[in-house]
Amino acid sequence: MEIILYLSAAVAAIAFLVLVIYLAKTLKSLQGTLDSVAHTLTGLEKQLDGVTRETTELLHKTNSLAEDIQEKSENLNSVVIAVKDVGHSVQRFNSSIQNITSMVDQQIDKSQDKISQVVQWSNVFLELKQRWNARKTSSVEYQTEGEEILIRKRERANQ
Repeated sequence: MEIILYLSAAVAAIAFLVLVIYLAKTLKSLQGTLDSVAHTLTGLEKQLDGVTRETTELLHKTNSLAEDIQEKSENLNSVVIAVKDVGHSVQRFNSSIQNITSMVDQQIDKSQDKISQVVQWSNVFLELKQRWNARKTSSVEYQTEGEEILIRKRERANQ
């Protein structure tokens, strides 16, 4: 019986040895996997650092761009306000011109009779002037004809 005990201890020792061998293989395989994971994590860490730097740069550029847009927007607001003021000035100018036009129209309506009288008197004056000029012209022609007749008579007398 002692042999059975030694045999069972030997079988247990062999089984334990097989178990340890398989456990060692499993642990070695696990160590390779963990090394690979560690190597991958190191690569990811480097990539993450690069992405973080690029993200930081992009954020800075975005902030500076937002500030630039804000400044330009404020400048554009002042231009818009100036244009709006010009629009109001033009509206006031148009309103003034309309008021002046309506006042002139009213004055013309009030003095329409006077204007028509002035036009009539102007026509009368022009007609009188034309008659006066016509008389002058006819008297000059008459005088010229008379002088020609006298000249002819003298020539005949001299002949």
